[in-house]
Amino acid sequence: MREKIAAEVAERFGVTIACERASSAKSGVWQEEGVTKFSFSYKNAAYVAALQGEDERANALAKLLVSYFDHREDTQAELSKTERLKGILLGETSSAGVYRFMSKYAVKNSACFALAVTTPKLLDETVAILSQYEENDADEVVKMTDGLCAIVKFVGESEENEYHSATEYADFVAQSLKEELGIDVSVGVGPTVRELKDVSVSYAQAASALRYAEVFGAKGQVHSYREFMLVKMLEDASVQKLEEYLSQLTDDSAKEIFEDEEMLSTAEEFLQHNLNAAETSRNLYMHRNTLLYRLDKIEKATGLNIRQFSDAVSFRVLTVLYKLLGK
Repeated sequence: MREKIAAEVAERFGVTIACERASSAKSGVWQEEGVTKFSFSYKNAAYVAALQGEDERANALAKLLVSYFDHREDTQAELSKTERLKGILLGETSSAGVYRFMSKYAVKNSACFALAVTTPKLLDETVAILSQYEENDADEVVKMTDGLCAIVKFVGESEENEYHSATEYADFVAQSLKEELGIDVSVGVGPTVRELKDVSVSYAQAASALRYAEVFGAKGQVHSYREFMLVKMLEDASVQKLEEYLSQLTDDSAKEIFEDEEMLSTAEEFLQHNLNAAETSRNLYMHRNTLLYRLDKIEKATGLNIRQFSDAVSFRVLTVLYKLLGK
């Protein structure tokens, strides 16, 4: 397909480009390392192409090619509104394509956020219920994959008065689906962005929050990307570096604790309840002495007294390392 695209550009414009498939293309036109790059969509797939040079001519030509491919996509496939919005959420639509979408469907260029909702069943019914909560013509519910849909919600004065945050709206969504359909869903919350062209960032973070919540067994139905910033920071490091950190911070006795699901579950509850032993023991239906015994065992094995904030943070880092490395 890359060769076909390059050949089409060479035939129509007499220009040589190199292009690669991209999972989520960077929007617009930009320069780096002596070339001018641009993103575009071709048959509903995202690509990044490069032209030689960083001068005005290369920049103008790149913008022309972006417009060409956007127009080509529009004329060759008459997609529905939700199908077009799905492409925007996945980062497969250029900025120009987003603005054409807004013009065609009279969508105002205002702040918005995305939620990712996973449901164990009844996806069509879930979408139907959520569509009833759309408060204006711009709000939209989009089926993404089996068991996953997205909500794009625009933030206006009325919405801000009713829902103080995206997380609060996500709580409303989860509770409503429980009442209406009797199902427990998980909702990932993306940050509010200033324009629709950036909503793909919000959706990507919402989807990542759901993935992290599943991997780390996070409790609750609503999860924000910000909850997992530590995870993201460590995930960006190389496996070799993570292995190095882990070997420096643990020994065999410590590894026994991190391989004991019961001990980890107890420690997680303790951290979730702000290092409060009384609340933790009540929530676990565990005698306070049993809880204290386990905390002492963790300290003896790891050298970390997680009743102290600094040691609790260190313990959390080690737990994340074990999860990321699949120990």
